[in-house]
Amino acid sequence: MRLFCFLYFFKFVAMNFILFDDNEIRQNLFPITLTRPVAEIRVGIVTIKEKWEYFLKTSVSFLTENYLQQKFPTKFETENIYINSAVCPDQAIVEKIISLKENEKIIFEGIVIAFKTSENKQFPLSSLEKYKNISFDQALTVITQLWDIFLKNGEQLRKDFIWLTKNKISQPINDQHTKIYFPENIFIEEGVHIRAAILNAEPGPIYIGKNAIIQEGSIIRGAFAMLEGVHLNMGSKMRGDITIGPFCKVGGEVSNTVFFGYSNKSHEGFLGNSVVCEWCNFGADTNSSNMKNDYGNVKLWNYPKNKMVDTGRQFCGLIMGDHSKAGINTMFNTGTVVGVNCNVFGEGFPDNFVPSFSWGGKNYEKYRLEKALQVAKITMARRDKVFDDIEKNILEYIFQHS
Repeated sequence: MRLFCFLYFFKFVAMNFILFDDNEIRQNLFPITLTRPVAEIRVGIVTIKEKWEYFLKTSVSFLTENYLQQKFPTKFETENIYINSAVCPDQAIVEKIISLKENEKIIFEGIVIAFKTSENKQFPLSSLEKYKNISFDQALTVITQLWDIFLKNGEQLRKDFIWLTKNKISQPINDQHTKIYFPENIFIEEGVHIRAAILNAEPGPIYIGKNAIIQEGSIIRGAFAMLEGVHLNMGSKMRGDITIGPFCKVGGEVSNTVFFGYSNKSHEGFLGNSVVCEWCNFGADTNSSNMKNDYGNVKLWNYPKNKMVDTGRQFCGLIMGDHSKAGINTMFNTGTVVGVNCNVFGEGFPDNFVPSFSWGGKNYEKYRLEKALQVAKITMARRDKVFDDIEKNILEYIFQHS
């Protein structure tokens, strides 16, 4: 029995796994996936890629658009299993994928979830028509629309919390002025600094990453995760189902929102049912509406359809692409999409769709490329990150094609 388990595990880890971008899904997730593969989306505590690496017990690579491949390369072997990068894994789908035979594919609700092949190239999904279909009829989380990210965040956060903290011991909270509810649902990594805060983990777990800081007067309700190096500013109000990615600075009032990382919302102002990518900044008192006055469904800009589409959701706030900024007192209307490298400022509400490399308010100008690249370089240097030619080439490509 032990030998069988060893051989099965060896076969398991010896496989080569590639997370491929379904082009239709990828385009529906613009502007977020203009600068990253779908699997680099953070939903729950970690990215989709990090989830797969935990469940598969090995590293994975990406198969994405050509202009992104230098930053996110593909590793090919003689035998490869391709997995749809929009899928959030669980044990059931992993077992199904591991059992795939050559030229078989798994289908879930009309979506190709995974397939096995000895071919090592980028090819359209239409070329898989001759592959044998294997149906998967259990529940499965697939991120196919922008609003899925915040909508599924609470569920994924709770799942990630279980395996991230398994067999680990939380650091204690020694501050006598911090109030804790349901401490068994709270996990603290090393180096965390908390002062005079309220942590209520009754609605869901609370995960505090390494060297994070929670300043005086902050109120946190689970489910909630803040990762390494995050600063939660004094008086912050975190209302649940929130993930704050590494090295962000966040203040004010936030609800059901995902910050991917390295972004700042340091001041007062509300942000709800939203997604904020990397290297973004919100000026003081910036607010985003997340519900219409008539309580109707929110519409959101869809890039491939080139129009607003009905989300079917009553709550939907702001979607902001990488390197975008909002000036002081900016007011984002319900269901606003801001592209990559925008500088939004001025009186009144910005348009519900702000194209990439836009500068200004209602009457947008084109953001000068050399100026945008200079700001990106300065922004990343503030977090000790290098703005290299790879990053530059990605932004230049988006500028030329926006």
